Amino acid sequence: MQPKIAVFALLMFISSSVQADWMRFRGPNGSGVSDEKQATPDRWSPQQNLKWKVALPGHGSSSPIIVGDKVFVTCWSGYGMTRNDPGDQKDLRRHLVCLDRKSGKILWDKTVDPVLPEDIYTGMFAEHGYASHTPTSDGKNVYAYFGKSGAVAYDLDGNKLWQTIVGDELDPRRWGSSSSPILYKDLLIVTATAESEALVGLDKKTGKEVWRQESTGFNATWGTPVLVKGSDGETDLVLGVPYEIWGMNPENGKLRWYCEAMDTDTYCSSVIAENGIVYGIEGRGGGSIAVKAGGKGNVTKTNILWTGRDANRIETPVMYQGRIYFFSRGIVNCIDAKTGERIFRGRLESGDSVATDDREEEAGGNRFGGRSGRGGGGGFRGSDYSSPVIADGKVYFTSRSGETYVIKASAQLEQISVNRLTDENEDFSASPAISDGDLFIRSDKHLYCVGK
Repeated sequence: MQPKIAVFALLMFISSSVQADWMRFRGPNGSGVSDEKQATPDRWSPQQNLKWKVALPGHGSSSPIIVGDKVFVTCWSGYGMTRNDPGDQKDLRRHLVCLDRKSGKILWDKTVDPVLPEDIYTGMFAEHGYASHTPTSDGKNVYAYFGKSGAVAYDLDGNKLWQTIVGDELDPRRWGSSSSPILYKDLLIVTATAESEALVGLDKKTGKEVWRQESTGFNATWGTPVLVKGSDGETDLVLGVPYEIWGMNPENGKLRWYCEAMDTDTYCSSVIAENGIVYGIEGRGGGSIAVKAGGKGNVTKTNILWTGRDANRIETPVMYQGRIYFFSRGIVNCIDAKTGERIFRGRLESGDSVATDDREEEAGGNRFGGRSGRGGGGGFRGSDYSSPVIADGKVYFTSRSGETYVIKASAQLEQISVNRLTDENEDFSASPAISDGDLFIRSDKHLYCVGK
């Protein structure tokens, strides 16, 4: 009996360790949903449930990831620290930073030199900057993408394994790129939108380019792909692009199927998927869709389950128990994943007041909001960049001005709380990571760990 108990305990330990990791943008397959059973906090402040706060060596909008007892996040420094006096581009450095998840201590900080000329730090580009791509990990190594400076790989101790440049172009809109890399088998897949209008598959062991698929559609794409098993049993690499949803073969990047989608010339958010169905809600121009993955060629007439006029702005929606939640202009929305019909809509409230269900209120406008710069005022009334995540039956959504709203993940709108970590002028554009009951929330200046 004792050996069996020991084996069972070991398996449970291994299972919980793997489950606790959050190793890519928005966690497991980009869903934003934690499957852990641990309770997560619903209230915090600088004095309550804040485990640690650590100053980062630079600015950034990328999200943290969790790998075992380590936290990884990217930053930039040296250039573009302010709009009025950005400095000299040759001083730009990208950082991959590793922190101890228990204490927040920085274990190592590796820098990557720029490939010049870079995007000028002004306009829409300065809304997110030079470290917007969230890193990813396979549990052994960590991989980051730094635009023109390429994809890089390090082991967990900070030893550089390789660096590969995948494109040297600049975004003609001067918005930059922000799609995060993902892993599939032995491939690191990079959405090099602004840099080469391409999707690129790299050998994760060597950094050698395995395949490349170019398209002008990638030029106006800022989302991160997800992996979806379709009705035909094939695993598709699915991405929202202007006017369409694409399903590609992750082995070689070739297009398997596509369908007509939102009437928008840009696609800023990421799609989500569950049970072989892909859901997209896009902001610029608006529109929502549910489509069955799988098939060949144009599947518009056969695979689309429903379409709608929901508007999601920049952040990616999150799905839980058949309901899709998304946020726009300070309004929380919930729709039925099966039908696309509205379940509720209500305005988020600051301070001690809470949101109430308002099924008649309409969200105003579909265009990007009026923030004047990074870290300034405006809050959620402008363009929030962070995407909602779910854990312990609660939806967490962080505005750019630093409020994290907590609502129950149910069919009725009930706002539990709104929380702030600082009264300082910080930009919160990253999506939280979740691990072992803790939330890791990143601003342009600090990384915070929140937990009971």
